[in-house]
Amino acid sequence: MPEVPAPEIPALEVPVLEVRALSKSFGGLRAVKDVSFEVQAGSITALIGPNGAGKTTTFAMLAGFIAPDAGSVRFRGTDVTGWRPHRIAAAGMVRTFQLTQPFAGLSVMENIRVGAFLRTRDPGAAATVARAVGTRLGLGPALDRSAASLTVAGRKRLEVARALATAPSLLLLDEVMAGLNPAEINEMVALIRTVRDGGVTILLIEHVMQAVAALAEQVHVLAEGELIASGPPRAIAADARVIEAYLGRGAAARMARHA
Repeated sequence: MPEVPAPEIPALEVPVLEVRALSKSFGGLRAVKDVSFEVQAGSITALIGPNGAGKTTTFAMLAGFIAPDAGSVRFRGTDVTGWRPHRIAAAGMVRTFQLTQPFAGLSVMENIRVGAFLRTRDPGAAATVARAVGTRLGLGPALDRSAASLTVAGRKRLEVARALATAPSLLLLDEVMAGLNPAEINEMVALIRTVRDGGVTILLIEHVMQAVAALAEQVHVLAEGELIASGPPRAIAADARVIEAYLGRGAAARMARHA
């Protein structure tokens, strides 16, 4: 059967992702308020903030799972606001989910092959892609095992592998470190670097700050739905607004007094 190519999107000298004044409300709760930021091609960028800050809602709007009330999302120079998830994925922007839900009745390779079918309808070609991606992400010995048998760390790798099998140019990672122990976090940090070095731009939501500091060149911070700070990790860690968002009002002044 014929290959299914990705839609043509012009390769312009612009950020790979441009988010402008993105907003979303649920009833009386304004979950995301006029959020704007950019992601440069070839970078690892982090979106952080306390629980309930609006990070996952922002991701859902970027990937087409939720329609924004206002604002725009431009991917590689094209306005993709309001596109459905499958169309955005076909264009090259793919997300993972914090709660991993593999197809438990399928093998690890069959799970990865699901992602590969976005680009080809040929089962053999999809299997070749799945095996290559799975091996690259350290899942080679488990490819023929049931996905249900994987550990938490294995399921996290599988989630990334299934997304990578779609051949994205921008990968949105939603808390891939959650539930991992320190050794597994270090392994995931190395894996994410490998993915980026392979030509995939990465935007990640993460609560593990050691991973953010190790990976991200640029960090954007949300609090109560608003973007309160942007900059490199070192500057963000010293920003009084960020400290107070995480630790409460007056925390920055208290920390300064005790420094």
